[in-house]
Amino acid sequence: MTFAELKEALYLFGFHENDLLSIKRIKQRHRTLVRKAHPDLHADIDPERIRRLNEAAGIIMDYVQSYRFSFTAEEFYRQIPEEHLRHQFSGDPVWAGRIEEK
Repeated sequence: MTFAELKEALYLFGFHENDLLSIKRIKQRHRTLVRKAHPDLHADIDPERIRRLNEAAGIIMDYVQSYRFSFTAEEFYRQIPEEHLRHQFSGDPVWAGRIEEK
């Protein structure tokens, strides 16, 4: 697989290279596109389109499934910004809601 093939597959699915995608979202889009392009449901559709969609799905899924995940704290907080804020400000009495009354 080349980067050009990956970009073409993303384009065929209507995704952009900067999109954050989940496997669930990729599968849903594939299912939707195949339904729209199925020759049994639409007689005027080119049957070659389903082959291209399946090939593009294979390229995208291959890339996603071979991705190496990082479980570092930095990556965790980058992925979940709410937790990053909670971690960053949990010791601050104003943000943590621990203001003492005098």
